[in-house]
Amino acid sequence: MLREMECGLTVIDRVGIQDFVLLDNYTSESAFLDNLRKRFHENLIYTYIGTLLVSVNPYKELGIYSKRQMDIYMGVNLFELPPHIFALADNVYRTMLSETNNHFILISGESGAGKTEACKKVLQFYAVSCPSTRVLDNVRDRLLLSNPVLEAFGNAKTLKNDNSSRFGKYMDIQFDHKGGAVGGHILSYLLEKSRVVHQNHGERNFHIFYQLVEGGDDELLRWLGLERNCQKYSYLVRGECAKVSSINDKTDWKTVQKAFTVIDFSEKDVEQLLAIIASVLHLGNLYFDKTIRGYATLNNSMEVHWLSKLLGIPTQTLQQGLTHRKIEAKSEEVLSPFTTDHAKYARDALAKAIYGRTFNWLVAKVNESLVNKDSTRKTVIGLIDIYGFEVFQVNSFEQFCINYCNEKLQQLFIQLTLKSEQEEYETEGIEWEPVPYFNNKIICDLVEAKYRGIISVLDEECLRPGEATDLTFLEKLEETLSGHPHFVTHKLADQKTRKTLDRGDFRLIHYAGEVTYSVQGFLDKNNDLLYRNIKEVMRQSQNHIIKHCFPANEPDSKRRPETVATQFKSSLAGLAEILMSKEPWYVRCIKPNDGKQPGRFDDVLVRHQVKYLGLMEHLRVRRAGFAYRRRYELFLQRYKPLCPDTWPNWKGPAAEGVAKLVKHLGYEKDEYKMGRTKIFIRYPRTLFATEDAFDVCKHKLATQIQAKYKGYRVKGDYLKQREAATKIENCWRGLLARKEKERRAWAVKVIKKFIKGFMTRNQPMNVDNTEYLAFVRHNYLMRLKDNLPKNILERHNWLTPPPIMKEASHLLRKLFTRNMVRKYVKGMTAQRKAQLQLKGLTSALFRGKKENYPSSVGRLFADTRINEQDINIKVLQTLNLEGVKYSVPVIKYDRNGFRPRFRQLIFTQVAAYLVEEFKIKQRMEYASLKGISVSNLSDNFLIFHVICDAPVKQKEKHHQHRPGKCEV
Repeated sequence: MLREMECGLTVIDRVGIQDFVLLDNYTSESAFLDNLRKRFHENLIYTYIGTLLVSVNPYKELGIYSKRQMDIYMGVNLFELPPHIFALADNVYRTMLSETNNHFILISGESGAGKTEACKKVLQFYAVSCPSTRVLDNVRDRLLLSNPVLEAFGNAKTLKNDNSSRFGKYMDIQFDHKGGAVGGHILSYLLEKSRVVHQNHGERNFHIFYQLVEGGDDELLRWLGLERNCQKYSYLVRGECAKVSSINDKTDWKTVQKAFTVIDFSEKDVEQLLAIIASVLHLGNLYFDKTIRGYATLNNSMEVHWLSKLLGIPTQTLQQGLTHRKIEAKSEEVLSPFTTDHAKYARDALAKAIYGRTFNWLVAKVNESLVNKDSTRKTVIGLIDIYGFEVFQVNSFEQFCINYCNEKLQQLFIQLTLKSEQEEYETEGIEWEPVPYFNNKIICDLVEAKYRGIISVLDEECLRPGEATDLTFLEKLEETLSGHPHFVTHKLADQKTRKTLDRGDFRLIHYAGEVTYSVQGFLDKNNDLLYRNIKEVMRQSQNHIIKHCFPANEPDSKRRPETVATQFKSSLAGLAEILMSKEPWYVRCIKPNDGKQPGRFDDVLVRHQVKYLGLMEHLRVRRAGFAYRRRYELFLQRYKPLCPDTWPNWKGPAAEGVAKLVKHLGYEKDEYKMGRTKIFIRYPRTLFATEDAFDVCKHKLATQIQAKYKGYRVKGDYLKQREAATKIENCWRGLLARKEKERRAWAVKVIKKFIKGFMTRNQPMNVDNTEYLAFVRHNYLMRLKDNLPKNILERHNWLTPPPIMKEASHLLRKLFTRNMVRKYVKGMTAQRKAQLQLKGLTSALFRGKKENYPSSVGRLFADTRINEQDINIKVLQTLNLEGVKYSVPVIKYDRNGFRPRFRQLIFTQVAAYLVEEFKIKQRMEYASLKGISVSNLSDNFLIFHVICDAPVKQKEKHHQHRPGKCEV
């Protein structure tokens, strides 16, 4: 449907323009929004700006990501079909293969705009489109299933998004010279560890906690000392939002379990990883009492017991580490007791450290499973799914880092866009016209500059001796950055602005707009310090993951580690280096409304995102000189019918053919330029006029071809003539879809064969007329089916048959009389009648849908039912109350490893059962079934689809009838 709606380069109709570069009023933000809105309301969520893809989250299923859609977009030029994430992914892949260089796709946008989903779609496309072998399929499965694991441990529900990535991710997919995915590597950035111990109202902790509590089986929870109730755990209820309607934690838990088995996690790895997650929950439930002297003491021994068991650390050692601090006094070490406030701080710091370091271990473990074991050179496609620009009611250290990251990526985006555009013009020998744009380097420098940047001031406050606080940090900022046009505080603001700023806030005027940050917690979060003796306690752990995360050779507190902000700044600089070495492609994701409502387009919100995503700047860069550019070969192939000199075949160089074509079309000198390999067209209207002329030309060509073969048309009734014309027109359509030489030869051959068959239709069957006579027979029987006499009085109203069908028509007409029908029916056995009724029902279900249907029509169905005596007596006694209606032997395939299991499938009045000898293995109530499906291939598979919130045992089942038992 999409293909029919947008089959050309652009469509001037109700769905707007599919490439913003072709907007006449390209400098108008309103025109940009209007085009985006039109397409969104027609469920066309993708639009190009040249090779950049703009994606608007529809907040509903559109059915545009099927295997069929993937097949359509494979191997197709980027602009041949409507904009789609698959089109971009395919072009990146084919460019990488043809040019043997590295590429990356930067997926950016606000939280909730669909970045993570876009990343998944790209991975799914490569999983289907890349070459397939056993080894490659294994790598593909690991790449795909690394996503749910990292989402479980790194994503959470926020106010803006129910599945918000709380870490940045860059994934390299490595391909061999044949295009097979042979490995991968993941880099993670700035996990929001503070979420482990605190969530804003309406937000949740990381998904894995809720998945474990809600989805883990009873035995696992007992072993971990957990209850199936999120309300019991302090770290899970800080945001008062443990349950979310759009998230099914039980189902997600099953997906994560399956992923663990595929990406090489041993049972011990999973066991100890879950022990760590449970230990964080127990840590959150530790409460400290105050002694008479004001020191902290632990009072809930059960939580300490579970911590000791899960982490493999002696109870006394844990208690001491959580209530005392080790201080060096001259040549000896002294234990100093904590106050309750210090103890709570140490507890939360430990919880964050355990989770953060475990997440890093998890990423490293995933990378081990994705490592490419072949040392030969590989090409790479990178995928960047990184946090979107964030503005909350209260913005803290995490939002500051996230928004700084977006500023850096925006700077990189402008540099690479300008660079690539300028290089293309230089390569093609066309003069470049400079484009004015906002350079956000001033904001990046404000954050990261040495000595005077916000990060430098923050680090200085964290590391200096004395009583540094968040407010002293703010004072130092005011002293250092006073007068900066993008920085303001309550003290530095004018009278009007002061009313909107608290005394503990500072405001940055980002490229994307103003954001006010609260300095509370900046120093603690940036320091991220863990008391040295607590690290020593963790090194005594018997949990091998904890031992890996707290190595004995880690530098102690005598040498301060880099602060969080400095580490993040360094990692972003490393990411920029990686990206600068690759060819860029972009997906800009847009959130149409804050309510996650399908069909609602909030102009103000979208306008803001268009601004901070730099879409207007990108469009201006692409339109700096010319709206449209295309290689000579492609341009000539499409538009050559418009010029008699180039149609039907142009023998010379493509550039000369294009020159002839544009001269014939009357292009003015200022409307186009001829580059070394491409034609550049300045104005969209020029292209629209060419496209309109091409549409008219297509109809004229079809008429000419029909007229050319008119002489071959034989006399006959109107229907036959119309069929012949339709056949010719279909041949022309097929001709347009093939390569020039092949399609013309093919079309002429088919047309001539059809006409020859028509001319020799009255001769005995031969090579020339076989296909045509088959067409005549089929056509007559189909028309007869719809025009049979309604009763015996109308038996003379019979369609006149063609010569080849006279005998068959006579027999059918004779059979139709009342006596013959009665005789035929009376002579039919009950078994034969039942078979024919089944055949009729099967025809309605499978005709034209199942590959082996035609060969099964002439065969009777085999009886595959199981007699009651073949069903175990215990099973029968269980099912008799429901009434057994049907039973058949099947083979069930395991979801992991696809091992075959012989089963009996039994249907009762209320449910379907899978039985293994005397044991009922699974029960599926009909109310829990979404549907039953089969494939269109020559297999015997039957698939039951079960709703997500069905009981644990009710998962999707794959069954197959025993070979030879099913005829259709």
